[in-house]
Amino acid sequence: MDENNENLVENILKDEDDNINISEDVITTISGIAVSDVPGVAEMAGGIAGGISEVLSGKKNLSKGIKADIDGKDVKIDVNIIVNYGVRIPDVAFDIQNKVKNSVETMTGLKVEEVNVHVQGVNVEENEEK
Repeated sequence: MDENNENLVENILKDEDDNINISEDVITTISGIAVSDVPGVAEMAGGIAGGISEVLSGKKNLSKGIKADIDGKDVKIDVNIIVNYGVRIPDVAFDIQNKVKNSVETMTGLKVEEVNVHVQGVNVEENEEK
């Protein structure tokens, strides 16, 4: 990297007056990855539009069922999930809150004010693996 690029990078990192805008899509994707690591979550509960876009694109929508509101450096996140039958729901919700908060704060530098977990249903289907 040449000297001009190094100075530019240093100025961007050191200048606190510059604003770095992080999209809500980035926050929801980070949150979706964190939620997918929590045991007891059957799936994300999203609207019909999210399901249609998954089918049409053939890609898993990691931000399905997650809404983020960014206000300056503060973020409020709503997570809609379906849990597996037999899990202790408060424990799953607590794990989601911790993992989402830690992941978003670590990766973005934003302050997570709230992580609201909304349990939309219970998956009672047995796994085919059993």
